[in-house]
Amino acid sequence: MVEKKLFFEIFLILFFVILFPLQNSFPQNNRNNTGILVKNNLSKSKYDIAAFYWPDYHYEPRLKFIFPGKKGEWETVWNAKPKGKGEYQPRVPLWGYQNEADPKVMDEKIKEAVLHDVNVFIFDWYWFNDKPLLEDCLNNGFLKANHNRMKFYIMWANHNATSYWNYKDAKKDSVYWTGKVNMNVFKNIVNRIIKKYFSKPSYYKINGKPVFAIYQLDNLINGLGGPEATKRALKYFEKKTVEAGFPGLHLQSILWSAVPNSIKIANDVLVKGQNKVLDYFGFDSFTNYTWAHLVKPEGDYDKWADASTYIWKTYSKKFNIPYFPQVSIDWDNNPRYPASVKTPYITNSGPEKFKKYLIKAKGYLDEHPDQPKLITINAWNEWTEGSYLEPDKKFGYGYLDAIKQVFEPAK
Repeated sequence: MVEKKLFFEIFLILFFVILFPLQNSFPQNNRNNTGILVKNNLSKSKYDIAAFYWPDYHYEPRLKFIFPGKKGEWETVWNAKPKGKGEYQPRVPLWGYQNEADPKVMDEKIKEAVLHDVNVFIFDWYWFNDKPLLEDCLNNGFLKANHNRMKFYIMWANHNATSYWNYKDAKKDSVYWTGKVNMNVFKNIVNRIIKKYFSKPSYYKINGKPVFAIYQLDNLINGLGGPEATKRALKYFEKKTVEAGFPGLHLQSILWSAVPNSIKIANDVLVKGQNKVLDYFGFDSFTNYTWAHLVKPEGDYDKWADASTYIWKTYSKKFNIPYFPQVSIDWDNNPRYPASVKTPYITNSGPEKFKKYLIKAKGYLDEHPDQPKLITINAWNEWTEGSYLEPDKKFGYGYLDAIKQVFEPAK
């Protein structure tokens, strides 16, 4: 009995001293009961993969007149019906209809993003009637979660808030709030952005400069009173950023039709071309939000993708500032329209096709070694426009797995 007891005690010592630590040092790649991958190491990619984040999947009191169920735009998603041949509707999230303003929910999203080499979220950010809209996702969800595992930055979505968000409204031309701001309001925005967000260690920077993207340049110009007033406002933003202790401000433009092809400045001088316009205002880089801004989103995914990425060649030749390639997953915004209204949509999309254009984006950056290795993705969660990395019931983790396969370093 003594010998057996002694043997058992020695076994326990060996287990806890040697075997147990070894067991827990193995990489954990199993999905837990929520479907989330569990692994110890974070993203190892040398590329920054930044996914746009649409923050309307939580309760926003100011939008209660559109979403009385207090679930945000999930109401639009689960009410969607197919309207045509080859249309994939409804889109059903594998993780369920989650509240993104809950830090526990956001913590799982962050974990899954980073494990698949998505290491930056670009939050769509809104300001109407001199106060924020849809900020709870960022403030209460992301920033209260274990967010230091990844970076984030802000794209000021300064377009008008219209009935485009309201799937029960067929007109789509009713303006709820204007996205235009005057200089006094602009100063309030600058103060909030610098104090509330730039100050966070996880805020994404290039050469130490916080990155701030502007969605609709023409709306900014019209609100501030013209090109010269807008240039002064952006210089003010940079000045305040430097005063806050940063080496400068990295201004990023979202390039689409909202960037004017020409502007007229003092003495009727004409600044011609989107490239010259961005130079005039002092932008440091540009990207796109979606291929739907570049090529009509209709028909086969490959044709849409080929036409959209072909434009990248012209960017290298025409613009003096870096272009960060953007890859879109899909497009179908029919859920935002009543049953009687049908809009064009993309067909035959899928993770393997998406992967092909991720490789193309990676190749673009490799051909431009002097610029930061940043790729933007539309999107993390644009469910109502059919473009999202979050897993769904059809493709599962396919889109996230595609990113990992392209950008995870070979072992």
